[in-house]
Amino acid sequence: MKSIFFLFLMLVISFQAFTQSNYAIEQMKWDKDFEINIRLSNDSNYVFDVKELHHIQEEEKEKDSYTYYPVRLGDDFVEELKTRSLGSDNISKSTESSKTLWSALHYSIGGDWTHFLNCVLYSLEIGQLDITAPLMQRPESNWKPSPMTESYKRTRKWQYYSPVDHKLAIKEYKIKKSNGELGDIKDVPTEFIELFLSLNQKEYLLLKEERKIKDLAKIDLIKILLGANYLGETQIKYIKSMVLKAMTQYSDDKLPSIIIFDNFNAAVAMNLNEKGYQIEKIVFGDELFISVEEKEQRIRKIKQIISHINEVNKTLFQKKLEKYYQ
Repeated sequence: MKSIFFLFLMLVISFQAFTQSNYAIEQMKWDKDFEINIRLSNDSNYVFDVKELHHIQEEEKEKDSYTYYPVRLGDDFVEELKTRSLGSDNISKSTESSKTLWSALHYSIGGDWTHFLNCVLYSLEIGQLDITAPLMQRPESNWKPSPMTESYKRTRKWQYYSPVDHKLAIKEYKIKKSNGELGDIKDVPTEFIELFLSLNQKEYLLLKEERKIKDLAKIDLIKILLGANYLGETQIKYIKSMVLKAMTQYSDDKLPSIIIFDNFNAAVAMNLNEKGYQIEKIVFGDELFISVEEKEQRIRKIKQIISHINEVNKTLFQKKLEKYYQ
């Protein structure tokens, strides 16, 4: 019996060691033909087209909004979420009384708004979280409040607790914006909002037909937030459960995330752990033509920017949380 247990333990340790080392970047190089070449510690090689990567023109400055980068979650953060998901039924009921879906989910996944975005987006991308799931469907009823309430007027045509129909979703967005009720939606990346507003129902359905999964996830995230103040306990529990379940399936071979800092001609491999954005590697497109001092100065500046972003994100998160419980 002891030998069987020992064998099982060794297999678990070996598997964890493999998955943890699977992400380690052994070598990263910016080729002159505008490609980023990466070799991982398991000898796998990947080539990224610079034009297809996320580009930013970032300088260290004061911010009054969150900074979101599309990066993979760090191994340590994912492992922690997998542990939490096993004990998700033991989460204090007090978390269910949170005033927003975000604050309810925070107690399950930790981190701040950027972690919320990454985790919910991933659960939508892999289909674990579905805004048209049975538990998200509104019950059929002929009941009408008397007198007529504002929430009834705004949601009476909704089939689900989130406005799945794109025309109804845009209508709700415009009402919320006009009434100053956008709440957490204000902190969604601008490009998500622009994509959401640029589509009609026909174009939204076309994205589904063409399986543009990442675009759909961004739009469905906004639709979830639009319906957040109408969610009941059942829906919040469903969303939270699906997000945690998605984390147990987080891809062990998910590719490294690379952000191009145009101001520094730099490619930065990054991930997101519980403390914030973490830098793995930095390479420069003009590395052969700059001095060692210039290279070190750019690296130092980029690290300062990331550190500053993490501090600002953390401060904004704390202010948000304090506001919920005043």
